[in-house]
Amino acid sequence: MQRKIVVAIASVAFIAVIVAARTTASQQTAGGPLVEVFKSPTCGCCSKWVEHLRANGFTVRTTDLNDLHQIKSSRGIPAELQSCHTAIVGGYVVEGHVPASDVQRLLKEKPGVVGIAVGGMPVGSPGMEFRDLKPQAYNVMSFDKAGKTAVYAKH
Repeated sequence: MQRKIVVAIASVAFIAVIVAARTTASQQTAGGPLVEVFKSPTCGCCSKWVEHLRANGFTVRTTDLNDLHQIKSSRGIPAELQSCHTAIVGGYVVEGHVPASDVQRLLKEKPGVVGIAVGGMPVGSPGMEFRDLKPQAYNVMSFDKAGKTAVYAKH
């Protein structure tokens, strides 16, 4: 009886090692930096933005929150730059529908800012694409600890 228990425990341990190895391998093949996204559980455009990041090589972990006010205020996001979701990547804040290419640039250049943001939800930005609506021009803005903003990219 003890031998069967030992064999069963060894089998379970072996399976756990295999599952852990597969999980690690799948995270490694995703390749890109980890982006932690805080979003509403019911927001479809946030989910589309997450898919945009994944399609551009990022590894994304999402946390659904019913109230995003605390995360936005604790990260110092100016009110005029707030949007429907907040992300953290490489120590930077990424607010709203920022294109993946701008996030990649942020991580490469490492500017002295708190983060970058697309305020509101401009049509045509990643996650806000609609077949029957003309895309809007919009800016990605950087912001620092003092709340000072500057144009980071134009789209």
